Amino acid sequence: MNKKQESVFKNPFYLQSSLSLLLFFMSWGIWWSFFQIWLTNDLGFSGTKVGLIYTFDSAITLVLMFVYGSIQDRLQLKRNLLIGISVLQMLLGPFFTWAYAPLLHSNFFLGAVLGSIYLSFAFLAASPTFEALAEKMSRQFGFEYGRARAWGSFGYAIAALCAGYLFTVSPYIVFWLCSSFSFLTFLTLCFGKTKNPATLAKYQNVVEEQHEAVKPTFKDILHVFTMKQLWELVIFIILSGSFYTVFDQQMFPQFFTEFFKTNAAGNTAYGILNSLEVFLESIMMAIVPWIMKKIGVRRTILLGVTIMFLRIGLCGIVTTPVGISIVKLFHAPETAIFALAIFRYLTIHFDTRLSATMYMVVGQIAGQIGQIVFSTPLGMLHDKIGYRMTFLVIAVIVICAASYAYFILRKDDQEVSGQAMVKD
Repeated sequence: MNKKQESVFKNPFYLQSSLSLLLFFMSWGIWWSFFQIWLTNDLGFSGTKVGLIYTFDSAITLVLMFVYGSIQDRLQLKRNLLIGISVLQMLLGPFFTWAYAPLLHSNFFLGAVLGSIYLSFAFLAASPTFEALAEKMSRQFGFEYGRARAWGSFGYAIAALCAGYLFTVSPYIVFWLCSSFSFLTFLTLCFGKTKNPATLAKYQNVVEEQHEAVKPTFKDILHVFTMKQLWELVIFIILSGSFYTVFDQQMFPQFFTEFFKTNAAGNTAYGILNSLEVFLESIMMAIVPWIMKKIGVRRTILLGVTIMFLRIGLCGIVTTPVGISIVKLFHAPETAIFALAIFRYLTIHFDTRLSATMYMVVGQIAGQIGQIVFSTPLGMLHDKIGYRMTFLVIAVIVICAASYAYFILRKDDQEVSGQAMVKD
C-alpha cells in the first residue's frame, strides 16, 4: 500500500463519509433493487400503474430535493438533516408491511400518494443529500469524493446480492433488513463525528473552510434559478439522467426476469447480475476521477451519455440472457460517470458553497422532472408495443441528448466560478 493510500485510510473524515454512504446504500439497495419486481410480480400491477407510482414518487421528490439541498447548504457539514432522515428510513419495514401494500390494493391512488410521500422523504431525496454532504467533506478534509462514493456502490451491491436470494423467500424480509441497516446508519451519524482539534487541524483545508464559512443566503440560493447554464444542464439531464429510474428501475428488472422459466429463478439471476454490475460500479467510482483528469470533465460526461445510448439501444436488439447481462454491465461506467462527472462539472463552473443545491437541481431534480414527463407515457407505451420497441424509443431520446450536450457543455477552462480542474 502506497503512502497516499495509507493516508486516506487513516483520514477519519474519509472513513466517516465512506461508512455512512456504505450503510445508507445498503439500506436503500436491499429493497429498491427489487421494488419494480415487487410491484409487478408480487402485487400484480400493470406497466401503466407502475408508471403512475414512479410519477408520484418523482413529483414529490422534485420539490423535496430543493428543500433538502437548501437546508444542507445552510447546515454545511452538520448532520442534523441526515439524522432525521435516517429515523424515517427505519420505518420502512413496518410501513411496507402494514400500510403500503394493503393500501395499494384497497385504494390504489391513496396508497400511491402516501407511499410516494414517505419514500421521497426517507430515500429518494435522501440519496443525493448523503452524497452532497460527502462531497463537501471531501473538499474540506483532503480526500477524493469518488473513493468515498465507491463504498456506497459497494454497499448497494452487497445488499442487492442478498436481496436476490431473500426476495424469493419473502419480500418482507428485505423490507425489515432495510430498517435494520437504517438503524446502523443512524448510530453512525450520531456518534461517528470527529471533534478532536488536532485531527481537524491536520486534515482541514483552511482555504476551503474559510470559503464555506460564508453561508449562502436564501437570495444566493434563489439566484441559482436565474442562470442560463443551469437550465441548459437541466434539459440535458431530463433527456438522459431521467432514464436511470424510467429504464433501469421501472422497466429493466421485469424485462430481464422474463428470460427465465420461473419468477424465483429470474429474481435470483437479477440479484446476482445487479450485484455484479454495482461491484463494477464501485470500481469505476475510483477510476472515473482519473479519467476526468486525463480527458477532462466535459469529455467524460459525453462519454457517459454515449455509453447510456449504447446500453439502452442494445437492450432493444440483443435477444439472449447472456447478451443482455453483458449489456447491463455497461451501466457500471455510465453510473459512475454521471454521479461524479456531473458533480465535478458543477464545482468547476458554479460557486462550491451552493454545491448541494446545484447537485439537487441539476443532478437530481432535473431527473425527477424527466421521470414525471416520461414514466407514465413510457409505461403505457410498453403496455402497447412491449419492452424492446420502448427501449429503442428511449435510445433515440438519449442520442438526441448527447448531441445537445456536445454544444452546451462548457470546456473545463471556460467560465470557472468554483474549483478549477487540474489535469495530469
